[in-house]
Amino acid sequence: MTQIRLADDVLGRIRAREARYDERAYLFVLASIEFLQARLPSRRHVTGQELAHALRDYARREFGLLAPAVLRHWGITETLDIGRIVFTLVDVGLLITQPGDSIEDFAGAYDFASAFDDWSYVWEGLRPTGGGQRGDARRREVQ
Repeated sequence: MTQIRLADDVLGRIRAREARYDERAYLFVLASIEFLQARLPSRRHVTGQELAHALRDYARREFGLLAPAVLRHWGITETLDIGRIVFTLVDVGLLITQPGDSIEDFAGAYDFASAFDDWSYVWEGLRPTGGGQRGDARRREVQ
C-alpha cells in the first residue's frame, strides 16, 4: 500500500471536498474494502458496520500495536471518519452506494478509543515483499 498513490486529479477532487484526512487514509479505506471482500465467499455490497470492523482488523494486521496511532495520524479517530472518507470517495466516483446507504451507517460501529485494547497481538514475523528468491521459504533476507 505504501507505493500506491491517488492520481493528482483524483486527489485534487478529494481535497476540494474533504481536506481533513491524509491521502493514505483514503488508500487504506480502499485497501480495507479489498481486505473485507477477500474474506467473503463472493464479492458483494458491504455495510458501513462491516467495513468499519474490517478496517479495524486490517489495521491490526498491518500495523499491530501501532494501529491506533497510525489511524489517528491520518485523521481517523472514530468510525464516522471512515464513513466520511467512503462518501468522499463516492463523490469523486471511486466508489458507489446503494439506495439507503448513509454516512450514519458508520456511526458508533465501535468505540474507537478502546477498539484496539481488547486483543492480544501476536507477531507473525516478516512477510515476503514479493521480489524475493525462490527456494527455502523459511529464509528471509533483510536489507
